[in-house]
Amino acid sequence: MTIRARTKLPRLALIAGLLLTPLRDVSPAAFTPSVNDEELVRITSDLPFTMQRIDLPRFPNRTVSVAETGAVPDGAAMNTESFARAIDKCAKAGGGTVLVPRGVWLTGPIQLRSNINLHLETGAVIQFSSRFEDYPLIHTTWEGSPHVRCTSPIWGRGLENIAITGGGIIDGAGEAWRAVRKSRLTGEQWRKLLASSGVVDRTGDTWWPSNEAMNGAEFVRKLENRGNEVPIQEYAKAREYLRPVMVSLVECRRVLLDGPTFQNSPAWNIHPLMCDDIVIRNVTALNPWYSQNGDGLDLESCRRAAVYNCRFDVGDDAICIKSGRDEYGRRRGRACEEVVISDCVVYHGHGGVTIGSEMSGGVRNISVRRCTFLGVDMGLRFKTARGRGGVVEKIWISDILMKDIPTDAIGFNMYYGGQSPVSEPGAEPETPLRVPKPINEGTPRFREIFIKNIICHGAARAVSIEGLPEAPIQGVTLENIWISARSGITCVDAERIALKNVHIAQSIGPVIIVSDSRRVTIDSIGYAAADVFLKVTGKRSADIQILNTDLSKAKQAVDAGIEVPEGAVRPR
Repeated sequence: MTIRARTKLPRLALIAGLLLTPLRDVSPAAFTPSVNDEELVRITSDLPFTMQRIDLPRFPNRTVSVAETGAVPDGAAMNTESFARAIDKCAKAGGGTVLVPRGVWLTGPIQLRSNINLHLETGAVIQFSSRFEDYPLIHTTWEGSPHVRCTSPIWGRGLENIAITGGGIIDGAGEAWRAVRKSRLTGEQWRKLLASSGVVDRTGDTWWPSNEAMNGAEFVRKLENRGNEVPIQEYAKAREYLRPVMVSLVECRRVLLDGPTFQNSPAWNIHPLMCDDIVIRNVTALNPWYSQNGDGLDLESCRRAAVYNCRFDVGDDAICIKSGRDEYGRRRGRACEEVVISDCVVYHGHGGVTIGSEMSGGVRNISVRRCTFLGVDMGLRFKTARGRGGVVEKIWISDILMKDIPTDAIGFNMYYGGQSPVSEPGAEPETPLRVPKPINEGTPRFREIFIKNIICHGAARAVSIEGLPEAPIQGVTLENIWISARSGITCVDAERIALKNVHIAQSIGPVIIVSDSRRVTIDSIGYAAADVFLKVTGKRSADIQILNTDLSKAKQAVDAGIEVPEGAVRPR
């Protein structure tokens, strides 16, 4: 919902039905989360790593309604100053709840303050303005690197004890900012978009809201090539291109998001950066499935986070773990760690749970449990590339249900952005692409990842593990897995891979392809009838064991290439 008009509408009837709440001391039961939260304790218990207790925010028994400070819920009046006055009034009084009653509240950016709980009643809609001039340019980060962007609709930096709660809706007016690719729409949707406004690029493949947005990438690239001394005002010509994330929380502590729907973001939806003690629960994140960079949640370089009972239906990765990009992320040197993701449902997204690709500061001690992915492009997604550096390790994933996955149910890709050695599911790895590069600080690592109790009904490929020849993926365990897919498991440039009690119902190709991988244990594998059970290629393949597996259903148990060393495969 985006409202541009300034038409004066009759407001008395709208306002009369609202509860206008003055500054007062009230019972905190409706708005203040329990300090001794049994559900949070349960979610963060019984973990395979040590995690300190997450401290929830606490708020004084005080409430300020935005209506009291002059805000009008008619969807036409601009309420930016009224929201700021309510937050300021509550903060100066010692903190508490800033109440957004039922209604449509049009506003520009909202700056949060410490000790403030922004609470939306059910039926409340915070509708952010689609006027680009309402969002000042700032120095911030984007996709893990420093950039100039527009101010986020909701933002806070260096805060403590903050929350966004309640049953309302927060809408970021994303359609005013986003480009749309023709390939993502039906013919009728594309025709309607062209008839609305905006411009189309010279190829005819992408619609942009304006010429300024369409030409912004090249303009910004030229400014950034001049270095860090460019005055921020010079970026103003590209303002419509510099889409902000909707909720930006930087270096905050004791953060709670509980209840609202966050939708229609200009870029990423929710982005906590370098925050500690974060609880995100009972939240819904929505974006059109065609929305470019329309991520649901991006936890970047955060410590002690619990995400549970949430719903995601978005246009890019749904739940994503990051820690900065390339040299900037390595220099920051702050891992994303001690994170629990539990009991979430993803209906659409590029990845159900994704780690990377900006993971240069490291990712470790992550638990993902009891989640459901329905129709996401890839279920469990690990991605990085040469130049990133960083280590992803100590990841535990269990009890995941998936359905209708158009690519990989489980995918590890260290060639993100191109040059993958496996062109498509079921294809054999292309050796010429796998030339080792020198190991340096930009060499990324994936290791010690444990995945068990997975059920997936329908995928293009069951599992893809694609390491680098100079940095094989190490220590991946897949246990108690049931996947029906067009093709089976591909393992390229990996070490210490354990497949135990894995059942693959594949329709084409070998059940398992192993290329240039060592110490691979294949134990108790169930599979559909196949021409080849295991195909092995690559001169670096070695120490591959087949245990407790009936090979009689395959016409050929093992097909080893002529370059594979003798004795590399040891079936039993």
